[in-house]
Amino acid sequence: MTRFVLAFALLSTIISQAQIVGKVTDTNNNPLPFVNIYLKDSYKGTTTNDTGNFRLDVSEANTYEIIFQFLGYKTVTKNIDATSFPYVLNVTMDEESVSLDEVVVSNTEDPAYRIIRETIAKRKENLKKHSAFTADFYSRGIWRVEDLPEKVLGQEIGDFDGALDSTRTGIIYLSETISEIAYRQPDDFKEKIIASKVSGNDNGFSFNSAQDANFSFYENTVNLNASIVSPIADNALNYYTYKLDGVFYEGNKLINKIKVTPKRPKDRVWDGFIYIVEDDWQLYGVELNTTGSAIQVPMVNKLLFKQNFKFDTKTDSWVKRSQTIDFSFKFLGFQGDGQFIAVYSNYDFQPQFSEKSFTNEVLLFTENANKKDSLFWKGTRPVPLTDEELRDYVRKDSIQELRKSKTYLDSVDSVSNKVKPLDIVTSYSYKNSYDKWSVSYDGIFPGINFNTVQGWNASAGLRYFKWYDENQTEWLSIYGDANYGISEDRLRFTGGITKNFNRTNRLRLSLLGGSKVQQFNAEAPISPIVNTVSSLFFERNYMKLYGLNYAKAAYSQELFNGLRIFTNFGYEQRKPLFNTTDYVTIPNEDVSYTSNNPLNPSDFNNAAIDEHHIFKTGVRADITFGQKYMTYPDGKYNLGNTKYPALSVTFENGLGASNDDYNYSQLRASLSQNINTGTKGEFAYNLKAGTFFNAENISFVDYQHFNGNQTRLGTSSKYTNVFNLLPYYQLSTNKSYFEGHLEHDFKGWILGKIPGINQLNFNLVAGAHLLSIDNNKPYSEFSVGIDNLGFGNFRFLRLDYVRSYYNGRSDGAFIFGLKFLGFID
Repeated sequence: MTRFVLAFALLSTIISQAQIVGKVTDTNNNPLPFVNIYLKDSYKGTTTNDTGNFRLDVSEANTYEIIFQFLGYKTVTKNIDATSFPYVLNVTMDEESVSLDEVVVSNTEDPAYRIIRETIAKRKENLKKHSAFTADFYSRGIWRVEDLPEKVLGQEIGDFDGALDSTRTGIIYLSETISEIAYRQPDDFKEKIIASKVSGNDNGFSFNSAQDANFSFYENTVNLNASIVSPIADNALNYYTYKLDGVFYEGNKLINKIKVTPKRPKDRVWDGFIYIVEDDWQLYGVELNTTGSAIQVPMVNKLLFKQNFKFDTKTDSWVKRSQTIDFSFKFLGFQGDGQFIAVYSNYDFQPQFSEKSFTNEVLLFTENANKKDSLFWKGTRPVPLTDEELRDYVRKDSIQELRKSKTYLDSVDSVSNKVKPLDIVTSYSYKNSYDKWSVSYDGIFPGINFNTVQGWNASAGLRYFKWYDENQTEWLSIYGDANYGISEDRLRFTGGITKNFNRTNRLRLSLLGGSKVQQFNAEAPISPIVNTVSSLFFERNYMKLYGLNYAKAAYSQELFNGLRIFTNFGYEQRKPLFNTTDYVTIPNEDVSYTSNNPLNPSDFNNAAIDEHHIFKTGVRADITFGQKYMTYPDGKYNLGNTKYPALSVTFENGLGASNDDYNYSQLRASLSQNINTGTKGEFAYNLKAGTFFNAENISFVDYQHFNGNQTRLGTSSKYTNVFNLLPYYQLSTNKSYFEGHLEHDFKGWILGKIPGINQLNFNLVAGAHLLSIDNNKPYSEFSVGIDNLGFGNFRFLRLDYVRSYYNGRSDGAFIFGLKFLGFID
């Protein structure tokens, strides 16, 4: 009874709330979406939804002056006397009649250029006007798909938890966020989520963050994966042509509507319209498009940005009231569209910030932010739901409890748990969703490969996974793998157990052990699939292996923000291995297999190591300076900090070896960073250094090995951890060393300006690499290449020409980059 009374009281409060509701249409009775609606001389307002409906909350019965503003339409002012609620106010807006009658047109230059130059000259000043503020923020995001195939690349993709109808069309993501935000230039930002809602998931958290929606065209570039040049950037005249489309008045303010056209369509640019206020030289609105090619996300067809501003008398500036981002996409049978709405209100441009106002925590959720009920949202959301969105919430919320029930989960599992004929050689998974566990089998087919030590070999494995909460923040994983080599006639087993305790400090414990073949370089610079092709078709067996029996315990945890440690202690028994086969698919008269000895590839009788055992310990500290993070109710999500490099320091120790000479210590560190250079692309570096102690006669296994490459194939998206012409073990060392990699991806800054070539949307990439060992003559490489090669949505290729220099000798070769291999391995 008490629960009923409380619910009734809450409902009565919301129903009796003073609301002005209605619909905004054009003169043809078509609904106008995302019209700005606000009380005159205030930040209190709302926005129409996709169907033109709005709801404006007011404090009491009173007379109100309400402004309706929308790009391309004449601003409407309505004076009303609201004495009872809800007060219905329907509005019709006329298209703005832009005119060139008042403009003095030059024979030599379009008048738009004068306006653009004035705006560029005041860009920094206008940006500074909003250098600090607090505001209320509302966001809604929606993704739709249509005609979705049942399978992609042979894998069933399901119905997205009931989101798809019989035509496999529907909303697959719908969420809302209400938050309070604070900002201070240049990059201080804080967001407190008051309410978060995800359709069909009452335990979900919306990822519609205000910082992700914080796009300003007063900045020189807008970062959308690539840096897109603003039409009012300092260098915008190098990228755009402008045409004054017309003028109109907003009150006593003259608004210039300017057509923006890229000089080179394949540059990182926009096209569309910007609206600039005469004399103020500020933005009144933007309506700009860019493409997936420009942002280098091929699956995106088009992006449309709309921003609306209103004049603020207190700051004598035009402030952003709303923003919409519309997009469409198509990839591998997936196609659809989506939209993100952002509404800003209750600005305060004179906030009283203290030294503690901003920390590295950029987002946090208030308690029970994701537990607000429908009554709260109905009374709070500033933009009404469309009928489509309302139906999605109602339908998914109504079946949510059903989908959590044992009966439903068991029925879904029974379908996915069916065994198919090929599962025995590919993979199979059995899942019990209600009890939160699964068992999976990794078949032998994906794991078949060839090397000259084992011959044809294959792996198979079993995995058990148990999770303890809906979002899988705490889980237990147990696995066991078997590997058999035909030529070697040897079966090996490995296994392990890992417990992850939370998603806040990510405390994780592991026990691992077994027997396996291991590359001398533990980073495995040559992948099994590449080695298989290289061996069978080119008779080049670059992979060098030894036998490893081991048992290891590991622990990792983030001790505090920005510092995460990884420790391990284990026993290792190392055994030499020899080639057991010379099988080759296509024999090569000029080339023959080398031995499995990386120190002397022509020696087939002696191994690089002898059999021995050793105990190894390792401690690694990963340090992210100034690490930004988001605090969700289910954990902490680290964002890093691009302003500073990431530092990793490792101390490794070998002790208790069967041969005392094999005991050693090594200290090594790495420093890496990706730097966005705006329109000029992205610069990346990775610097490493290390030194050994008491390591004169250690096992070759424990040398510092460097990631070489002799296959002429690249398998990573960046070459900041590899020497592409260095033989795999030529410069392995137990001395002090320094390793440096630099790479700059120009992201179209150069090739995008060359007629004809700019239509291909290729990226120029340049790199430099250096390896210095104990003050000996260094090894160096320099490269120049083209990235983003491919066709249509498939841009997984890269081509580089690399030149190496060492001991007075210079070599050169082309490296064909197959970036998708990095995902396969």
